[in-house]
Parts: sequence; C-alpha cells; structure tokens
Amino acid sequence: MRIDLLTAHPNQLRKALDLTVLRRTGEKCKVRIHDLRLYAAGEHRQIDDYPYGGGAGMVLKPEPIFTCIETLNRVPDEIIYLSPDGEPFNQALANRLSLKNHLVLLAGHYKGVDHRVRETLITREISIGDYVLSGGELPALLILDAVLRLVPKVLGDSQSALDDSFQDGLLGAPAYTRPASFRGLRVPEVLLSGNHNKIAEWRDEIRQQRTRERRPDLWQQYAAQV
Repeated sequence: MRIDLLTAHPNQLRKALDLTVLRRTGEKCKVRIHDLRLYAAGEHRQIDDYPYGGGAGMVLKPEPIFTCIETLNRVPDEIIYLSPDGEPFNQALANRLSLKNHLVLLAGHYKGVDHRVRETLITREISIGDYVLSGGELPALLILDAVLRLVPKVLGDSQSALDDSFQDGLLGAPAYTRPASFRGLRVPEVLLSGNHNKIAEWRDEIRQQRTRERRPDLWQQYAAQV
C-alpha cells in the first residue's frame, strides 16, 4: 500500500509518524508527506488566500493541490479530503480502505479548501466526528493508524486487529492479565478455566451486554443483522 499525505504543516505529521503503529509499517506500506508550499507558485509560495465574497479566515488555494496530485504520475484508488461534513469514519470504512493499493489524504486547514478541489479531484470526504479542528492533520493521522494496523504483518499479532471493537459491530470484551487476584479484585473464573469454548461464550455475552448498555445505537444495528 502507498499513502500520500498533502498538508500545509508537514512537520506535525512527520513527528507523529514516528509513533505507535505508523513507524512499524516497513515495506508493507509507503507513507509520503507532501508539503503543499513546495508546489505553490511565486516568490512567497503562498498556499492560502482570502475567500471571494468576504468572510473570516483563509482558504487553501487550488493550484498547489492540483500540482501536487499531478506530480504523483499515477491515479490513486481514493483521494480523500478530511472534512467535518464528510461521511463518518468507522471500522467498516477503515476495513475497506485497508484493501486499497494507493490512497491520497488531503488535510485541509484554515477555513478549508477551494471548492473546485472538492468538485474535481476528491473522490471521498471523511469526517472523524461532529466537531471542528484547526486542521486535517490529526484526522489524517487517525485514519492512517486505523487503516495501517489492518494491513497484513504490520501488527505483530495479525489476530489482534480482527478482535478489535467494532469489527463485527460490537464493543470489545474486558481484558485481564496477571495477577489473578489484585487487592481483592479477581479475574473472572471462566478466564482461568482453560475451556476455550466457555471463554468464547463468556466474551460474546459480555460484548453484547456492554454494547447494549453503552452504545444502544450500535446494538440496534447489530440486532437488526442477526
């Protein structure tokens, strides 16, 4: 997999790429960061300007974005713009994106991007929640982390990603480790039994219970499918 990140703040992304799962991708995934200022014209390499019609804030200009994508010399599977009015990001979408060969993520900034970019270049718009951030860099990193951990052999234990919350529409089960008893708090006996069938049944029951109590919206979707 190849992922190209287009941003007005490349240093913010470079530092984060050294953290967690993003630094363990190795040869499985190539992540490239593109500083939009390097694709801007003029002595000052300006990448933003005031919006037509007035209003507060600045807008990312179309020229650097078009030029950057054109220099990739290939057609990506998806060109994604991180936007508050995009489709909600969830595990199912992360699963689908992890099967792609080439993704481009455009991190907006200021008051967004010239709408001609969205009309012409963007193939998918994604939101990570109903709130506004100062830029799309953090959402881009969130999506990167969620997608790359699904790429085979990126995680040390490939089964780990398959057992994540939301993979089948349910929240995850509680996890315990040694000691079996800590300050009077004991691990559930079924987890110490060695009976894998009973453990699987217990986990499934707990996951359903937790989802019903904590995320009734997810439970309704899950119950409608089974």
